Amino acid sequence: MAVGYAIVALLAAAVAVFALQNSNPTSVRFAVWSLDGVPLAGLVLVSLVAGIIVAGLPLLIQRWRLRSRVRALERRVQALESAPVAPAPSRSAPPPPPAMTG
Repeated sequence: MAVGYAIVALLAAAVAVFALQNSNPTSVRFAVWSLDGVPLAGLVLVSLVAGIIVAGLPLLIQRWRLRSRVRALERRVQALESAPVAPAPSRSAPPPPPAMTG
């Protein structure tokens, strides 16, 4: 767990250094609107977050579907395990083979 915290701290420090070193204002244009004076680091970080959301949303939907399927299958298994078991039919001696005519 401590290694995870150290990695998060290093990433946070890298993001802070990136933001401090790239604070130059820039203008952003998209379709019919434009923004002037947006810090470059802010623009890059917002783009990163938007990319993570766009890439992660289908994965979250797939995970939700798989979890609901697992829950349904677990309910089915539980129902089958709790159902009474019918006794197996008793097996008597096998029937004799047919007589050969010839």
